[in-house]
Amino acid sequence: MTKPRVVIVGAGFAGYHAAKTLSRIARDRAEIVVLNSTDYFLYLPLLPEVAAGVVEPKRIAVPLTGTLKGVRVVIGEADHVDLQNRWVGFTQAEGEKNRLAYDRLILAVGSVNKLLPIPGVTEYAHGFRGLPEAVYLHDHIVRQIELAEQAEDPAEQQARSTFVVVGAGYTGTEVAAHGQLFTDALHAQRPRLTVRPRWMLLDVAPRVLPELDKRMSDTSHKVLNRRGVDVRMGTSVAEATCDGVKLTDGEYVPTCTLVWCVGVRPDPFVNELGLRTDRGRLVVDEFLNVPGYPEVYACGDAAAVPDLVNPGQICGMTAQHAQRQGKRAAHNIAASYGFGRRKPYKHHDLGWVVDLGGKDAAANPLQVNLAGLPAKAVTRAYHLMAMPGNRTRVSADWALDAALTRSAVQLGLVPANAVPLESTTPEVATRSR
Repeated sequence: MTKPRVVIVGAGFAGYHAAKTLSRIARDRAEIVVLNSTDYFLYLPLLPEVAAGVVEPKRIAVPLTGTLKGVRVVIGEADHVDLQNRWVGFTQAEGEKNRLAYDRLILAVGSVNKLLPIPGVTEYAHGFRGLPEAVYLHDHIVRQIELAEQAEDPAEQQARSTFVVVGAGYTGTEVAAHGQLFTDALHAQRPRLTVRPRWMLLDVAPRVLPELDKRMSDTSHKVLNRRGVDVRMGTSVAEATCDGVKLTDGEYVPTCTLVWCVGVRPDPFVNELGLRTDRGRLVVDEFLNVPGYPEVYACGDAAAVPDLVNPGQICGMTAQHAQRQGKRAAHNIAASYGFGRRKPYKHHDLGWVVDLGGKDAAANPLQVNLAGLPAKAVTRAYHLMAMPGNRTRVSADWALDAALTRSAVQLGLVPANAVPLESTTPEVATRSR
C-alpha cells in the first residue's frame, strides 16, 4: 500500500520540530515532506549576534537535509492550498509552478514584519526578521562608522554615528544592546572618529520588554543605561526621511540608520486560505485541528491556538509555543493513524532569556530571576539546548569573541534594495522565546 503523505508548509520552529518529531514516530510508515522557501531552519534568537559580528551567519542556519532524517525537503514558496482536493501549490526558486498532494497537512507558515502607517518607514527602515537583514545590518553599521570617520562635517559624522531602533521587545532590545557594544569596539579602533556612536531605542510602551516580568525589564533597562543607549519609552517615529527621523515628541534626529523591530504579524498567506481567522491567525481547536478539515493542522505564529493555561486567550507568538505546538501536531497526526492517542496542546511557560551582549543578560528560568553572569550562563545554555544543530560552531564563535578582538569588515553581499521592509520573506516562524 502507498504510504500516507504528510506535507508540512514552513520550517520555522513549529514546522521544523513537527517534521523532526513525526519522522521519529512514523519510522518509515509515512512519507513526510517539508515545503519551505529556504533549505535551512533559521535559529532567530541569535540574529542580533550575527549583526554584531559575534556569530558567523551560517552558524544559525541549520540545514534541513541531514538534520531531518527520512524527510523529503522541497524548496519553494507555497501560494495556494486546495482544501477540497488536498494539494498545496507552490513556486520553485526559478519560477516553475508545482503542487504537492497530501493526506495530512500542517500549516506552519510563521510571521512577517508588522508594519504601521508611518510616512517614510517602508522606504527608509529595514526590518530584522531573517539572515539577509542581519548580514545587511552588520555591513551597514561598519560602513556608517567608516564613513563617519572620514566625514569632515561634524553634523554628518554625528548622523552616521546615530542608530535608531524602533521596538523595545526582544529583538529591538537585543539589537540595541549588542549594537552599542559593537560600535564602541569599532570606535576604539578608529582614533579619527571623535564622537562616540549613539544608539536610540524607542517604543510607545511604558517600559523595555513590556511583555515580561518587570524585574527582567528593569535589569535590561539598567544595562542599556549603563552602556549609554538612549532609551525613550512612550516615544516612537512619526516620520522617516532620507536623512533622519521625526519623533512623536516633535524632536528631529539626524540618522542614516532606522531598524524596525516593532513586532510581527501572521503571514498574509493565511488570509488567502478562505478559512476562519482570529487577528490574522488561523483558528484551530485545542488539538491544533482546523475546524471542518480533520486532515489539516496549524501551529506556530500562523495559528490561533487556544491557551488552556489561560482560558479565553490564545497562545502568544513565541518560539516556546511554536516548537511545542509542532511536536504536539506531529503526535496528533500519528494518533490519527492509530499510533498513540491525540492530546490537547497545553504548555506552561518555562521562563525567558534576553541576551544583552558582553557579560550581561536577563533570565528567569522556572520563575527564578537572574542577572549578570548567572543569567548569561543560563541564556547561552538555553540557546545551545534549543538549537537543533551547529552547537559546536556557535560555542566556538562565542569563545573566540571572548578571547580575541572582534574584526569587522563590510563584505557588501546584501545590498539595501535586497532587504526592503515590506517584503521580508516568511523564512522563519517566531522570534520570541
